[in-house]
Amino acid sequence: MARSRLVSRGLNSFLVVAALVVAALGLSASVVSAQDVIRFGAPLPLTGPLAPEAIKQQQGYDLWAEQANKAGGISVGGKKYKVEIVYADYQSNTPRAVQTTEQMITQNNVNFLFGPFGSGAAKAGSSVSEKYKVPTIAATASSSQVYDQGYKYLFGTFTPNDTLTTPLTQMVKAKAPDVKKVAILARNDLFPLAIAQEMEKSAKGNGLEVVYFEKYAIGTLDHSATLSQIKSLAPQWIFVTGYINDLLLVKKQMADQQIKATVVSMIAGPAYQEFIDAAGAGGENITSAAWWHPAAQYAGKDIFGTTANYVKLFKDKYKSEPDYAQASASVSGALFQMAIEKAGSLDKDKVRDELAKMDVMTFFGPVKFGPTGQINSLEPPVFQLQGGKPVVLSPALIKQGEFKLGVN
Repeated sequence: MARSRLVSRGLNSFLVVAALVVAALGLSASVVSAQDVIRFGAPLPLTGPLAPEAIKQQQGYDLWAEQANKAGGISVGGKKYKVEIVYADYQSNTPRAVQTTEQMITQNNVNFLFGPFGSGAAKAGSSVSEKYKVPTIAATASSSQVYDQGYKYLFGTFTPNDTLTTPLTQMVKAKAPDVKKVAILARNDLFPLAIAQEMEKSAKGNGLEVVYFEKYAIGTLDHSATLSQIKSLAPQWIFVTGYINDLLLVKKQMADQQIKATVVSMIAGPAYQEFIDAAGAGGENITSAAWWHPAAQYAGKDIFGTTANYVKLFKDKYKSEPDYAQASASVSGALFQMAIEKAGSLDKDKVRDELAKMDVMTFFGPVKFGPTGQINSLEPPVFQLQGGKPVVLSPALIKQGEFKLGVN
């Protein structure tokens, strides 16, 4: 009996030791795993009115992470690190985007950040990443107000808003000389309002009369009174800014009132397939502009290589053609990858310095960040919906068709 208790105690001791060894091995494995991963924080409005745009961002980030990991990960000083993207939903609420950004840094311990969606949230979130000195790439922020804060750790892949409105205005002036009056309707949000203000400058600078400029509140569902007023002014060019759901609603209510114009431009909805599908025939001849188009042909030094290869990979994964928002998210990841590998380190200041002096060709186009951190090297395309598809009108290098007048 005494021998039995001794054996039992011995067996129990062995099991305890074995358990401790296993636990230690597990802890060691988790530490190694944590050390071999680079974590990128991506606060996104995955629910709420901006959810369609957020999903596009997520697709772009995921495609890059998948390709980077398929290639073995990011090389840092001769060692490979896997990519992990930490997502958080800030529910299309800008103050919550700021809170989420801080949580990612202080609780999720991300190494680097992708900015929240859009200029407004990106500007708000950047105050946090700057405070903690975390390099951040904003994939969907074009307004100069985002980058005029004197920050060192914020970079953006969209050129300023006037790089969209100026070529669009010059094209309308050249191709439609009878257009004299412009009406502008803008969502009262940082990016849509800023680009509308740039449109006003472009129009006046090209000798056009802005007969109407009005803002609509976020969440507006009835534009009938506003559109009735626009109709009474008989502008030849109607320019509307907002996001997918906003612009679909405005276009439907324009049709309800039988509002027609020589030129109708909308930014940014027509760049998205969801807008094209939902608008149907009502979207015909609507003009727009964006920062990238799959018709572009670049031979990049990034993980995707050529534009054609990026488009193929995207189609294979998502069964649809990528738009500028998805491509911008993907190139943001690729730029981080190149900066980290060039730095040979995960040191945030070293990676930041590599981003600041970056001058490289990518599948997205040439990337060079200006002194404020905003890209200054791209020539965004102007396009028009024709036959249910976006047709690039400029620049000449990727031109696909001719400008058509008349929108019902």
